[in-house]
Formats: sequence, C-alpha cells, structure tokens
Amino acid sequence: MARISLNRKRAKLKQVLGIRARLALLAVILVAPLMLERIRSLEDTRTRQIAQATVEFTTVARHSADAQREVISSVETILKSEAFIRASAGGVSKSCDVLRASLPSNLPWIRTLLIAGVDGRIQCATNNMYVGLDLSDRPYFQQAQTSGRFVLSDFILSRPIATPTVMAVYPVSAFSGVSDAVVLATVNLDWMSKVMSNLGGRAGITAVLVDSAGTVLAAPADQHSAVGRPLDNMPLMSAIADRALRSDQDEGSLSFLAADGSRRAVSYIRISGTNARLIASIDEDKVSAAVNRDIRTAYLQLAFVVVFVLLGALIAAEKLVIKPIEMLVDMAKRLGEGDLSARAARNRLPAEFVPLARAFNAMAAQLSQRERELIASNDRLTVMASIDMLSGLANRRGFQSRLDFEWMRAQQYGSDLALLMIDVDHFKLFNDTYGHLEGDSCLTRLGESLSGIAADTMGFAARYGGEEFCLLLPNTDVNRAVEIGELARAAVLKLCLPHITSAHMIVTVSIGVAATKPNEALRPGDLIEAADAALYAAKHRGRNNVVEHGVQAIETGATEMMMAG
Repeated sequence: MARISLNRKRAKLKQVLGIRARLALLAVILVAPLMLERIRSLEDTRTRQIAQATVEFTTVARHSADAQREVISSVETILKSEAFIRASAGGVSKSCDVLRASLPSNLPWIRTLLIAGVDGRIQCATNNMYVGLDLSDRPYFQQAQTSGRFVLSDFILSRPIATPTVMAVYPVSAFSGVSDAVVLATVNLDWMSKVMSNLGGRAGITAVLVDSAGTVLAAPADQHSAVGRPLDNMPLMSAIADRALRSDQDEGSLSFLAADGSRRAVSYIRISGTNARLIASIDEDKVSAAVNRDIRTAYLQLAFVVVFVLLGALIAAEKLVIKPIEMLVDMAKRLGEGDLSARAARNRLPAEFVPLARAFNAMAAQLSQRERELIASNDRLTVMASIDMLSGLANRRGFQSRLDFEWMRAQQYGSDLALLMIDVDHFKLFNDTYGHLEGDSCLTRLGESLSGIAADTMGFAARYGGEEFCLLLPNTDVNRAVEIGELARAAVLKLCLPHITSAHMIVTVSIGVAATKPNEALRPGDLIEAADAALYAAKHRGRNNVVEHGVQAIETGATEMMMAG
C-alpha cells in the first residue's frame, strides 16, 4: 500500500512538472534575474537622473545662449558691413542702393535694415514705410551715438505698425570718425524664440530670454505667451527675477523653495555684448515625477517580455531584414523618378546595410549638387541676360520685365506710372568724330548719371538700345515726371562732354515724357509709344529739351495719344 501511494505521488509530481511547466519555469529562471537587474538599474537611474537633470539642462541652456549670441553676432556683422559701406560710399544714394540689395535671405531673424541720420530721421530702409520715421527719442539710438559701439535695445513696439521687436544699432562714426549716420536693424523675436526650441516641451522646465528691464524677449513654443510680459508676472520666476537681472556675473545658478512648495533650480546666462540674459528654471519635483512614470512603464514592459518573445523574434526579422530592403528599394525608386532629395536613414538600418545606404546617399548627393550647380548657372545667365554691360543699367529685356511688373502694380493700386525716353543728340556724329571708344565712354558716363537719378527718385533706369535710355518712374504724375526729365537733361549738360559737331558744343539729350494711370483699356506698349512720340517731338523742336505726351483710354477700349506739350 505504501508503494502504491508513493507511485501515485510521483505521477502527480510528473504531471505538475510537465513540459509546459518546465518551459514556464525555465523562462522564469532565465528572465527573473534580468527583471531583478533591470529593476535595480531603474532605481539607480532614478537617483542619477534627478541629480543630472540640473547639470544637463544647464548645458543645454548654455548652448542655447551660445546660439542666441551667434544670432546677435550675425546682426552686428551685417550692421558693421553696412556702416563701413556708408562710411566709404560718401553719399546717401549709393549707400541706400547697397542697403536695399544687401538684406541676406539666409538671415531671417533680420526684418529690416535702416540708415538714420544724426537727427534720428530714417533716410532709407529695405522697407520704404520706415523712411522719414524719427528715432531721435529712442534710448537705444541715443546710446549708440554716445557710446560709438554696437547696441541692442530692450523690448519695444516697433513704429509705425506696433510690432514687438528689439533694435540693433551701430554708428557709422565707428569707421569714419564722423557722426553722420547710424545703421539699424529690426530683429525678429519669433526667430529668437525658435533658437530656444531645444529648451521647450519638457515637464517642469521654464526657459526665457529677457532684456535688462526684465521683459521676456523670446521663449520656446510651449511658453511663447510669455513674450512681451515682465518676468515679475510669471509664476515661479518672480522670486529670482531681481537677483538674476542685477547680478554682475555672466553666469550663475541658485536653488530655492517656491511659494507652491516645489523645489526649483535656476540658471542664468548673460548674452555677451548685450544686457539680455537667458534664464532657465527646473522644477525638481516634476522632473522626478517623470522619472517615476518611466520606471512604472519599464516594470510593465518587463512583465510582458516572456509573452512577446516569439512575437519579438518575428518583429526583429521584419525590422532587421525586410524593412531595410524595402527602404533601399523605395529610395532607388524615388531617385529613378527624379526625387534627388531621397536619402536612406542610416541610423535606422542594421550595420550590414550601412555601406549600401552610404553608397546610395553619396550618389544622390552628387546628383543633387550637380542640379544645384546647374540652377545657379542658369540664374547667373538670367541676370547677365538682363544687364547692359556697357552702361551698367538694365538692358531692354530687363526694362520690359520691370515695366510689366510696375504696370500691374500701378493698375492694382490705381497709381500713376511715368516713363522718360532719353536719346543722345547727334550721337552718330559723335562716334564719327571721336571714335567708338569715346562713344562707349560717353554712354557709360550717361548710364552712371541716370543711375544716380533713378536712385534719388525711386525710379528704374535702363539702356533701351543704341544711344537711347529710359527711366521708369512709379507713383509719378506727368508734372513730376517733367521735372525729373529736366533734372536728367541738366545732369547730362553738367557732364560737359565735348561734342564739336553739336550746336551746343557738348553732349546733350532729348527727352520724351509720358505718364498715365494703367487700366484694362491700356497696355504697357502704349506708354512706350507715347514716350517715343514725345521724344520724336523733342527732336523736332531743336533737341536738348523735354517734351511731355499724354496717354488716355477711350470708351471703346482702344487707346489714343494726345500731345500735351
């Protein structure tokens, strides 16, 4: 009986320790140490992360401060270049021409470049609505003139459209020694906030860039509502505002217990060359809570390890073999279809596929580079095709393109558009007398003179062909156009270019003037025809004079031209 009882117990034990149980026990034996080690590692990680969070974020904040320094430094470099150009140009018109063409497209944090006289009135700007604005009452303008160095203003509302901004200022006297002008730039605060993007989106973390008065200039996207607000009005930041702003140190940090009971660590960094500071605050309790959530998530993940072992193998095979092949096939297909931006993400590929991905990327990069070079060459050819090399002005093709643009704009806004057709009197005789080299020199001098007049009148000068030039004048009525025509005629006389076969013994020009308000019944060619007709009349009136011609639309939609002078 005892033997039978023992056998029965053995049978039950074998049933309990069957293959399924043994596999389950083996899985527990294999996984349990890993789980225990993982749990211990996560607990250690919790302690380390809390200790390292402040140090890590301070480093990130310092990098962000460096990036802000680079933004401000790039603005200062542009202003120094403009100040040097102004000091070297010796005149308002040339420096204004350069200013309008010098706003870099790769520096989107600069909204507008301006030049102001010593009286504070803006002489020229890349945005014409600022011209004439008086900045003499602005503290940053006064400080730049007094100190003779680069100045970055506090937070202001820009005039005339009340846009939040800061102003960067550099006096021309730093180069010339004579206080005759100041170069300014409006800085885009949105871009200064984008530079701080790596400081945003983190629980328990606040980061802002403030001016010397404590007004927030920039903040990450999730804290953008703070821009323009005083630091004292921000929860959890007001306690350290006074100490951070008044500190003489470039960098500093402190810890304190906030009013809500949270423990906070604060770092502040001065942006060199300015009074702005980047202030970063960390709520240690919230940082710790995030780590605790990660630990709980890790426990849950470890609990499912055994269940998903086989599924993990299938997923691994899919990820390590099939997906990389499909990714490379997709890239090859996109390249074949002409998408030269296609690249293989090597960090998502197993090591065995990296050499192949590198070869694909190198091939795509070479093709993309060749395409960019081709586009750049085409752009240069387009510019060359629109410039007259002799006079330095736009050629007929460039003039026609500008006329079409100004015509559409004048038609849209209901403004006037005037055209001056300018012809050198007896130019064939000039060439026959002095030779073609002197003729070319004469045309070059006339081109320079007309370029200056165009700059002063906000016009557009071009060489229409041969010895004929034109001057397109937006927002200009016929009376003003005649005045500008007289200025051009007088400017040519002032050159005193000898011309012994002319009745005046010097080079003169005849000028035809036409002006109209573009509408549906007119076309740009009508304006050219009217100016040509006026020029023809000027020739027949003895040359060296200015004649105007009117352009008028009739009810039938056709055009008629009426001689007005």
